[in-house]
Formats: sequence, structure tokens, C-alpha cells
Amino acid sequence: MGRSEREAVATGARLYEAAQAVVGDHERAVEAVRAALKPICDAAAEQALDAIPVARLKEITEGRLRLGEVERSGLRSVRQVLDAGSYRLRQIPGVGQRTADQAVAAARQIADAVRETITVHIDVDRPEPRTTALIVALHVLVEAGPDARRAVDTAVALSERLGPLLAEARPAAGRLRMLLVGQAKRSRVLEAVAEVRRLTEGATQGGVAELLAQASVDLLRGTPNEVAAWVDFELRSAEYYSLLAEISRRRPDTAAAEGFLPDEVAERVRDQMLDDTHRRVSLRGYQAFGARFALAQRKVILGDEMGLGKTIQAIAALAHLAAEGKSHFMVVCPASVLINWAREVEARSRLRVMPLHGPDRQEAFADWKGRGGVGVTTFDALRGFPAPEGGEVGMLIVDEAHYVKNPKTRRSQAVTEWSGHCERVLFMTGTPMENRVAEFRSLVQILQPHLAEGVGDRDGVAGSKAFRKAVAPVYLRRNQQDVLTELPALQHTDEWEELSASDEDAYREAVRAGNFMAMRRAAYARPEKSAKLNRLREIVEDAAENGLKVVVFSNFRDVLGTVKDTLDGARSNGGGQVFGPISGSVPPARRQQLVDEFAAVPGHAVLVAQIQAAGVGLNMQAASVVIICEPQIKPTIEHQAVARAHRMGQVRSVRVHRLLATRGVDERMVEMLKNKTRLFDAYARRSAVAESTPDAVDVSDTEMARQIVEEEQARLGAVREESAGHP
Repeated sequence: MGRSEREAVATGARLYEAAQAVVGDHERAVEAVRAALKPICDAAAEQALDAIPVARLKEITEGRLRLGEVERSGLRSVRQVLDAGSYRLRQIPGVGQRTADQAVAAARQIADAVRETITVHIDVDRPEPRTTALIVALHVLVEAGPDARRAVDTAVALSERLGPLLAEARPAAGRLRMLLVGQAKRSRVLEAVAEVRRLTEGATQGGVAELLAQASVDLLRGTPNEVAAWVDFELRSAEYYSLLAEISRRRPDTAAAEGFLPDEVAERVRDQMLDDTHRRVSLRGYQAFGARFALAQRKVILGDEMGLGKTIQAIAALAHLAAEGKSHFMVVCPASVLINWAREVEARSRLRVMPLHGPDRQEAFADWKGRGGVGVTTFDALRGFPAPEGGEVGMLIVDEAHYVKNPKTRRSQAVTEWSGHCERVLFMTGTPMENRVAEFRSLVQILQPHLAEGVGDRDGVAGSKAFRKAVAPVYLRRNQQDVLTELPALQHTDEWEELSASDEDAYREAVRAGNFMAMRRAAYARPEKSAKLNRLREIVEDAAENGLKVVVFSNFRDVLGTVKDTLDGARSNGGGQVFGPISGSVPPARRQQLVDEFAAVPGHAVLVAQIQAAGVGLNMQAASVVIICEPQIKPTIEHQAVARAHRMGQVRSVRVHRLLATRGVDERMVEMLKNKTRLFDAYARRSAVAESTPDAVDVSDTEMARQIVEEEQARLGAVREESAGHP
């Protein structure tokens, strides 16, 4: 036994101590969060229990508990029963030992259930000492980042392996000890020393010592001042809430997080490993499951509701494949979000990203072919690139995949060709079908034709449950309300306005001309006396008084111009800065720049945007007031636009105001679109509602316009005739 063995044991011991130190530092940081969280949860539980009447205790005991005397004594709530305890309850005349014990036991059962459901909402506008303490404690872990978590996981694994080995190898630390052990034990000691040496050499090659050392520095870094912590929370609230959910163990329902997939599919997805070596962001549980789903099922649709981080899940899947040795990936998306994709890949991973767009796209494509990385291109540009050879592309990602639901279009054909040459394909869309189940089936046809054949009209007739079961191997969808319990409230308000006389004249002219689009924007045709514009001004002024940011959406560029002119005029009287308009003619880079500038303004500002151009891909969580100038032809357009603000990372409640005019096109559209929304809810969302057949509620855009124009012409014609008959 020589010096080499003693050095191996000493090196292993130092590595073990470093690993133990990181685990301990992390545990202390987590415990600080729990300590800050406890008084907040206790206060929330007490408030909830105060609101639960004593009578609810009967439900727990199935009506066997008699509480008349307890209530007559003045104890009204479950919290008061808990505070009284069994001893004080027994002092009440007519309440015996058994009744007192049962009442307290039932109250504790309710209290436990209440604590399980408590969700902590952090109000950035009303910071108070308890939430400030929580933000400061969380900041340590958020600032340490994913590398610290990776270091902790590595440290735990090393500790579990090195601890027993070092105990077995301890005699090798000294010559005398080795001389005193028998031959059999000497052999085991040498085996342990060899394993310690192998582990430490592997750790050295993998840079583990540096990883552990940096993690300890990050976890022991002094807490920031409170103002800095709050500012960081506003910038990275999603990461704070993600950690909070993990530490508090108040995670969303497992079935909901897994999209209510059948057990056999969910089990296969859970077994899929997920390597985070090339990833720079932590994932929530449902996000990790989504990335695993894409990897395990190979060709799928991720249909999560807007705001749940589909892009992050896609990047996590790419990072895993890169760790397995894949080098080439392709993202296809609308031009409006190309820059956002490139920025997200760069920020969230260590993968090389290459935009393949614009006049130099062929040269960029050649560079991507040679060097690899994540190519990001548009649907139109993809048609100009040759389809890859089999196995060349590790994963093809198609964002806003509902753009390719029509198999006759050239972009659909290009995506279909590329999909056929890729082992893994991920379609991403928050609206996988808008009007017909058949349109959704066309997406499945591209990915897994054999499965699409099994999704027939009978699934539509059977309802949403049968439909979702039929497509489970290829389709995963989760809703915000199921998995983002901390998301602030979303308040929808339909602002019904009576048209002014001037508005009415403009509307009648549009109806006489049979111009559906002019009918939709007639309320803004004469700004000086526009009822909708007056209401919009009032909403913006209210937001300004409260320092809130506003996004104004319209389908029409001339309406946006009118809105901007009106608000710019108000600005000369002390109104906030107005950005935009963002429209389809604004280059993607400029769109993102406008959103960034809007977000950077302290306090109130307004962003004016065309709903089709800005309602997809651009994240506007700086805004907490959304104004929609007119109802949209498809309900999903409004859903997408609202989700630009009400999404993961939003820290304030979001108020949505939809401006509507009575007795006219708005009223007719709202009525007719209710059917489309019901269909969407039945098949794209988890819902018990299902129509007898998809076609029974479908109204095409052209048919809707024709029907409304004819009905309005008839209505206003009848009004004219009635007026003519009664001078």
C-alpha cells in the first residue's frame, strides 16, 4: 500500500466534502424560503378557515355531529373551533367529550385540505414585510440559476456513491491500518480505492470540482437589498414562481400536468430521460413532461394553451438531443416570431442558432448544413431549401402549426416533405383546430398517417373525450388554469356602447354598400364623435392614473391609426407614450424593438397593434390592460392576443376590455361566434361540452359575413320603411 492509494483517498475525501457542502448550502437556502413562506400560508389558511361556517363540520362526519350548542355559544367558523380546542369546547353546556373531539378532528381535516389548496400570489404593487422576506429568500436560488441545481444533483449523486466507498477505503489512508487488516478485507479496500480514483478522475475531467465551487459561491452570496430583489422578481417572476411551487410542493394535479393522457402513454413519457447539459433554464414539472412527450412519442403536436412556455419545452427537447450527439435542428415559424425564436434559443440554451431568412438565406443555409446548430426559418423560405437526408435533422419544430392545416397549400406541402425526412417532428400550436375536427386531423396526417386514419367523424360525434383519447399518442394539451395556479386573475369585460348619431350614419353607409369590413370598423370612421373611441380613451386614462401599461388590438390598420392619433393628442395633455402601430407591414425586428421599448418605459405606456401581426409570438407581459377594438372573426384570434399579456411571467392581474356596439354587426358576430368557442372548448380544451357533430356549429368566415350583411340590410331597410310610414 503506497502513496498513490493515500492520495486517491484524500482526493476523494475533498470531493466528498465539497459535495456535502453544496448540498448543505442548498438545503439552508431552501429552508430560508420555507421559513419565509410559512407565515404567509398560515395567514391565508386562517383567513380561509374564518370564512368556513361551523355547519361544514357536519359534512365531514356525514351529519352525525350535533353542533347546535357550539353555534349558540358564539363559535361561528371552523377556525374558531380549532382555536378553542377540545378542552374549551367541553366547557360549553351540552357539549360532551365525544362531540368536542369529533368537532376538533373534523376541523383539522378541513384545515389540512385548505392548506393543500393555498396558492401564494405575490402582489408587486403592494409589497409588505412577509412577501418581501419571501422574495429575498427566493432570489438567492433564482440568482444561482440552473447550474446550481445541476451542481446539487451532481453533489447528491456523488455523496451517495463516495460516502460508502470512502468508508470502505479508510484503512488505505495509513500504512499501519492496512497492515492490521486481513487479506480478504485488504482486497475490498483496494477495490474501493480503485472506484474512488475512477470517480474523482471522471469528476476532474467533467469539471465537477469547479461546478461545485461556483455553486457554493452562488448559494452563499449575500442577499440583495429589498428593492433589487423586487425588481428582479418583476423581470423573472416565472422563475420565482417555479421555484416556489417546487419548494412548497404545491404542484398542479398530476393528471392535468400530463394532459389527461392514458396511463400507457403517460408511463412511456415518464420513463423518457431528459438531459439538461445544454439547457440554461429550469423547467416546471409540466414543461419537463412536455419535452419528454416530444422525445418519447417522436412526432407530436404540443397544443398547450398560450402562455405555458411551449418554446421552452421545445428548446429542452433540442438540448437533450444535442447532448445525445445530434447536431442539426430546424425551426419553422411565421416571420413575425423568427427573431423571438432566435433570441429564445440563444438565451435558454447553449445551442448555436442560425436565422435562415432574408436575401442571404441560401448562404446561411449552407453554413447551417456545414456547421450545424438550430436553423430558424419561415414557412415561405423553407420551400427554397432542399429536404434533408434521413437522420440529418435531429428534430423539426413547426411553430404556429395550424398554418399548415390545409394540405393543398405550398407551405403545407413543404412541411410535409421535411417531416417525412425527420425522425422527430414537433408541431406547436395553441389552437390546433379552429373550426373543424377535420382540420386538426390534417395535422396528424402529416405526423402519423396511420393514426389520422383512425380519427374519423365518429370521434367528433362521440364528443371531446373520445376525440382526445383517439389522438393521445400524438397530442398533448394543458390549460393555464390547471397548471399555472399562481397566474394573476384574468378579467374579461364586454364594453357595450350605443353608437352615436355620427357612428350610426357611417354604419348605415357601410350596410347599404354591403361592405362587411367597413361595417366592422364604422364605429371609428368619424373619430370626433365615436362612442367606442370615447370609451377607449376612458379606459386608457384610468390605466394611466394607476401607472398601468395598455395594449390596444384591432384587425384594421386604419382603426389603429385613428386610435394612435387620438392617444397622441391626449399625450399633449399629459397622456403616456404611445408605441406602434405594429402591423403586418412592420418588419419582425422592428416589431420586437417596439415591444422592448414599450416594456422598458417606467409606468404607463400604450402599445397599438394589429391583432394578427402582434397576437402571435410577441410576449407583452409588461401590459396589464388589453383593449380589443372590435370582435374578431375567429375566437382563437382573441385568445391568442390576450395570451400575449396573460402568460407565464405576468405579475399583475390582466383586464381585457372588448369594445362592442349594440344593435349591429358586433352583436350578431358575438352571437354567432359563441358556437365556434363551444366547439373549440370541446375539442382543443378539456371540456365536458361537446356538440353532436363539428359541422353542426361551423360557420365559415365568408358565410358569416354574407349572412350578417343580408340580415343588417333587411333590419335597417325595415327601419327605414317604418320611419317612412310614420312621419
